[in-house]
Amino acid sequence: MSEQNAINTILVANRGEIACRVIRTAKSLGYRTVAVYSQADANALHVQAADKAVCIGPAEVGQSYLNMPAILDAVKRSGADAVHPGYGFMSENAEFADACSAAGVTFIGPPVKAIDMMGNKRQAKLAMLDAGVPCIPGYSGSDQSDDTMVREANEIGYPVMIKATAGGGGRGMRIAHSESEMRELIGSARSEAENAFGNGEIILEKAIVEPRHIEIQVFADKHGNCVYLGERDCSIQRRHQKVVEEAPSPFVTPELRKAMGEAAVRTAQACDYVGAGTVEFLVDHERNFYFLEMNTRLQVEHPVTELITGTDLVAWQIKVAAGETLPKSQDEIQLNGHAMEVRLYAEDPRQNFLPQTGDVALWRQADGDGLRCDHMLADGQTVSPHYDPMLAKMIAWGEDRADATRRLKRMLEDSVLFGVENNRHFLAKVIDNNIFKAGGATTAFLADHFAEDASMQALNAASEDWALASMILSASNSAQHDSRSNWSSFEHHSGNYKLRQGENLADVTLRSNSRGSTIAGEVVILQAEQEAATVNNLELISIEDNRALFSRDGVQQSCWFAVESGNLYLASDNGDLYFEDISRLPALGADQAGSGQIKAVMDGAIVDIKANVGDSVQKGDLIMVMEAMKMEHPMKADVDGVITSINVQAGDQVKSKQLLAEVQPNEE
Repeated sequence: MSEQNAINTILVANRGEIACRVIRTAKSLGYRTVAVYSQADANALHVQAADKAVCIGPAEVGQSYLNMPAILDAVKRSGADAVHPGYGFMSENAEFADACSAAGVTFIGPPVKAIDMMGNKRQAKLAMLDAGVPCIPGYSGSDQSDDTMVREANEIGYPVMIKATAGGGGRGMRIAHSESEMRELIGSARSEAENAFGNGEIILEKAIVEPRHIEIQVFADKHGNCVYLGERDCSIQRRHQKVVEEAPSPFVTPELRKAMGEAAVRTAQACDYVGAGTVEFLVDHERNFYFLEMNTRLQVEHPVTELITGTDLVAWQIKVAAGETLPKSQDEIQLNGHAMEVRLYAEDPRQNFLPQTGDVALWRQADGDGLRCDHMLADGQTVSPHYDPMLAKMIAWGEDRADATRRLKRMLEDSVLFGVENNRHFLAKVIDNNIFKAGGATTAFLADHFAEDASMQALNAASEDWALASMILSASNSAQHDSRSNWSSFEHHSGNYKLRQGENLADVTLRSNSRGSTIAGEVVILQAEQEAATVNNLELISIEDNRALFSRDGVQQSCWFAVESGNLYLASDNGDLYFEDISRLPALGADQAGSGQIKAVMDGAIVDIKANVGDSVQKGDLIMVMEAMKMEHPMKADVDGVITSINVQAGDQVKSKQLLAEVQPNEE
């Protein structure tokens, strides 16, 4: 029997939502906690949550969260006697686990042997074949020559998946449908794998067409016990990255669950596993399953397993690392209800899911029965370009799948995140899709049903949105002018606004008189090449704590908003809209299509200035180039006119939505 390790203080070698989540459980069990942080994360939520915090370097991950000496130094300086790696970063780094043990610190994760074996897809597959775990037909040999790879692919039969043996996340992965494609893609797969993981070795697997991606949560202790805690369906993916996860799978039968669970336990036992691990399988239409890989860490999607099994997997990790036996036997693990999770990302679905940066203007998560949100968000927090764009995991539990789906959709609709573009509305559309609701989604679901979906197009404000925006701006401006009282003390709200929403411009005339403590009246909206629209019977009743209460035709409702630098974020039925108050610009021309304001698309750096103040430009002319998220972004004039200001220089670091230059539009 293994000796128990005394654990008093746990250092979490990670950041973001997973660091917050581990700290929460560790504190609940009575442990002291230590956070590590980069200079960019000095004010992050996980730093505030821990008992102690140690800065481990600059923003770049190689100098901070992947800086092993700095993390081990933080362990020593803080007095921590255990390290939890979370997921990503150092979580599957065998050298780091070994270094923790050498320093006399408990690594809350699996043994080095298991990390090593499962970290190499070729070695893992060979071990699984020996253990009698079903594997996808393929090639995992040591001869890595191109000719051998092509010959083996021809034997396997196309389509064939080329995969990097190290790492994951879709990097170093290609699919070849013919011999010519095979020869063409081998080099790029090797190169990407070498750059990403420092290892250009590849394996080949028969591509399973439109499979289900099903994973089994396993848990083992130091006393020879190993159990499985049901499955998670992670079939809905984009570019091999999971988007929606649920448990149990709507596709898995009790018989298949038992067979896959027992195979997953054999997988764990084959590498003398200890702790939390996930065995991933591909399942074809006939419910044949094949070993894909084993993740030797806690998974992003572990909350859905926790909700249906009534467990805290982080608590289990700590107990097992301390030498205790598993809290439950296989017979004691029961599945109850259904749980779903979606990943909230700082990305823009309307720009091919381009990662986004910026400052959080407002974050409010919906509460309710069966809802859970693991996140790293707070008002005023900066979402930087240095780390993964995942911001939160939104999770719902229900008595059955329909109940969980309904709750999660409502959670997505009722939560709000302003200040950084995100995929919240896209996620709501995904789980509201009839094929998803029927349980028919495979790994091809997003590509087949959302590539040209209307939700991927630019958002356009409706007439009521323009009207409500002008009312809220008018009320907010009035409140700012008199600190002694709120906006409702003003008796008259009227005026002219020029607002910009996306590529849309409108002249808005607000003719409104107070009705008691409300703003009610007529709003006239004039947009280019459109007839004037008039909105009546719209009444703004109150605004308080970023919530606007309003009524239209006697129907009362509320919405979230935030005013920042005179501009407005508005949560509308049409999506999260951003209105810029550009009233100081000339009157709206018949064919005018922009504001003349050139703003940063995200946090980044100016790499080149292509124009000067006083230059005449036409719409589409390049003014400057900025770099963000390792990509160059051309900043172009959106109107014909004259450059009146350039506010930055080459080399400057800029923030999302920062005003970079201004073009005075030509008068009509």
